[in-house]
Amino acid sequence: MRLCAILLVGAVACGPGGGAPAAPTSPPRFPTTAPSTFPPAPFFTGTVRPLTEAERATMTGVSWHEGCPVPLDDLSALEVTFWGFDGRDHDDGLLVVHEDAADALLDVFGELFRARYPFERIEPVDAYGGDDNRSMEANNTSAFNCRLATGSDSSWSEHAFGRAIDVNPIQNPWVPQSGPILPPAGEEYADRSNERPGMILAGGDVVELFASIGWSWGGDWTSVKDYQHFSATGR
Repeated sequence: MRLCAILLVGAVACGPGGGAPAAPTSPPRFPTTAPSTFPPAPFFTGTVRPLTEAERATMTGVSWHEGCPVPLDDLSALEVTFWGFDGRDHDDGLLVVHEDAADALLDVFGELFRARYPFERIEPVDAYGGDDNRSMEANNTSAFNCRLATGSDSSWSEHAFGRAIDVNPIQNPWVPQSGPILPPAGEEYADRSNERPGMILAGGDVVELFASIGWSWGGDWTSVKDYQHFSATGR
């Protein structure tokens, strides 16, 4: 199991020798009975751990089934804190990814937190019955899902290996050369020149952070633009 934490702001004052703060030699400038107006310092916390038995049971028959290209033993749970569109930090982010990508992805999400990149929600697709469309419509950032590649009737998606992540699908929709944009609410974000929070743009922090671990961006594809999609293989 890997655990990391990053303190973004805040400091601790200590007295001589690193012990308790020394007693003040003059009266405090502010009334000691006034409640503190300072919020707790925001931390990034992230953990890589094995799937629990309850998580395995929830996934079986939904996002995972017999015949999938990876066994459940090869998948890890990635717990992360994240910034929301509400400007607050949230501690309930959960992704299921391939164990060989988990540590690198933990670093990426730590840097995204440091950059205050916002997410709507981060949870496994099992919360949506394994339905990719429902997950996208909820603007959910997700990873593992044992399904075929979009538009294919025979090839596994990289999500089926736990080596792909879809980030904020509404702000970063799937845009084909012809046909509907997915999810439908993403149509207003098809114009990438109108930059708004949560959008992933060429040369931006999100693309560069995933590139730093060798992952490629679907926004660089030519036949379609999958602005939400990052994967280890580029597919």
